[in-house]
Amino acid sequence: MRLFSLSTAEQGASMALFQDHDLICESYLTGPKSHSRRLMSMVENMIVHQAGLEVSDIDGFIAAKGPGSFTGLRIGISVVKGLAVAVSKPCAGISSLDGIAYRFSTASVPVCVMMDAKRKEVYTAVYRFSQGKLAGKSEELACAPEQAIGLAGRDAIFVGSGSKAYADMIKEFTGAWISPASMDHVSALALVERAWEISDLFDDKANCLVPTYLRQSDAEIHHSHFSQKSVS
Repeated sequence: MRLFSLSTAEQGASMALFQDHDLICESYLTGPKSHSRRLMSMVENMIVHQAGLEVSDIDGFIAAKGPGSFTGLRIGISVVKGLAVAVSKPCAGISSLDGIAYRFSTASVPVCVMMDAKRKEVYTAVYRFSQGKLAGKSEELACAPEQAIGLAGRDAIFVGSGSKAYADMIKEFTGAWISPASMDHVSALALVERAWEISDLFDDKANCLVPTYLRQSDAEIHHSHFSQKSVS
């Protein structure tokens, strides 16, 4: 089975192409250009020029479904859905947090993913792995960084952009290890590693490709405040 995966959950764009469990191509790009201006050329370059395939040769498509950047998620999900519909192939969504945590699936201690959610919050979940497989995962939350640190405990590995934004706080309350910044982004390769563990991967009810935001966008919050003021 050939799987193509994509993440635009954060500023960078990550994509990967697999033949069964073998990686064919992987690409990551970050820079000043928006996702909408570069994604399709990146997809074409990987599938057609690097792998020598056609989009119709892909058996399934995967996208990071969030949490993450509201605009970035919508763009990436739209691209994956569009490709899947165009060639009548299935698509599925995998948590962005999984796409970070699974880079550390051989860890013997808890893995605390902290994505910087701004507004003094992080998107977080705590993972436990056993022999490279998921043994347990906490609820995904948007919360204060100190709450995420408390959930993880003193012996966890802290990963993700939030672990850098709140590194001083992590060091103050724990003796834990903070991952290198190069390991912080949502990895399309890691999304597929998670996907292999899901028996009903392309079951629409179980893994439907809709965004998971965990909290309201700034625009929704501003609209809500404006509406409340108008009513009062």
